[in-house]
Formats: sequence, structure tokens, C-alpha cells
Amino acid sequence: AEVARRALEAGAVIINDVSALRFDPGLAAVAVAFDTPLMLMHMLGDPGTMQADPHYDDVVADIKSFLADAVARAVSLGISRNRLVIDPGIGFGKTIGHNLSLIRHLSCFADLDLPLLIGTSRKAFIRRTLADDAARELAPQSPEVATGTQATVAAAILNGAHIVRVHDVALTVATAKLMDAILA
Repeated sequence: AEVARRALEAGAVIINDVSALRFDPGLAAVAVAFDTPLMLMHMLGDPGTMQADPHYDDVVADIKSFLADAVARAVSLGISRNRLVIDPGIGFGKTIGHNLSLIRHLSCFADLDLPLLIGTSRKAFIRRTLADDAARELAPQSPEVATGTQATVAAAILNGAHIVRVHDVALTVATAKLMDAILA
């Protein structure tokens, strides 16, 4: 909460909370005081445990339920619903299969009626999926990973993502323009 407050005072205009208001009880009050948009992200467990054998009964349904609860919690703490963005947390407590399934089924989040953010850029699931050898992982800055990122961005937009978080902005602008033209 203190970091968010100072960042907002310094000119930041949004809070990205990877815990969806679970880790710092003071964060909601900061979002309310500054009337700032708040991104609520799903993460299984915490940063130290999230990749330790992640399991879901139904990855899409489980994360959708988590995000619906996070939205309700945020609203109950005084944050205006129209200031919220949801993020299924690609790579945060998910296997390669979980991440691919989430991207494939993003449209399932539409009835939460909130902007949907996706961050796939250079993620490990892309690097591992594209590697020829399962025991190795491509470098995040490799051309193959840049191409893989653009593929995941295109799929995410086609399946309902409103916001994409990326490293390679110029490449992604071109991808987003084409996806928007296809969807128009």
C-alpha cells in the first residue's frame, strides 16, 4: 500500500495488484483515496509457492470464480466497479497447459463484464513450448519468443482480451491493429 501510495503521488495512474487484494489490506484504501484503476490478478498461492505443482479442478472456472470473488471484495471495500480490471494471471501458478487453456477460453470471462488484461509477453510457457528440447528453454529476447508472444497476443485479442501487457510495444501495436481490424 505504501509503495502504491508513493507511486501515485509521483504520477502513476493505475495499481496492478498481483494478489487481488489478498496480501496487503491497506491497498484498497489507497485505491479508493486516489480513485485509481485497480488491476486484480489471479495467482495461485504466493510468489514462493505458486509454481509448486499447480492444480485446478477446472482452470478456467476456478480462476473465473476467484476473479468474481476478488471483484466483490474490491467493491465491498469501496472501490468503484468501473475502476476494476481483471487479469487471469498467465504464468502465475499455472502449467503450460493451464496458460494455453486460459488463452483459448478467455471469452468465458466476458460475463464478468470488466476489462480483461492479459500478460503473455516473453513468459516461460512460450519459451518452453517453442524449445526443440523439453529440457531447455529459449532466451526471452530470442526472435522465436518475440514471434510466440505476438501469436499469444493475437489469440488473446481474438478471444476477448481488452488490454495486453508487453515488452515489445511496436510489434504489439501492429498485431493489435490487425486483430482489431479482423474483429471490426
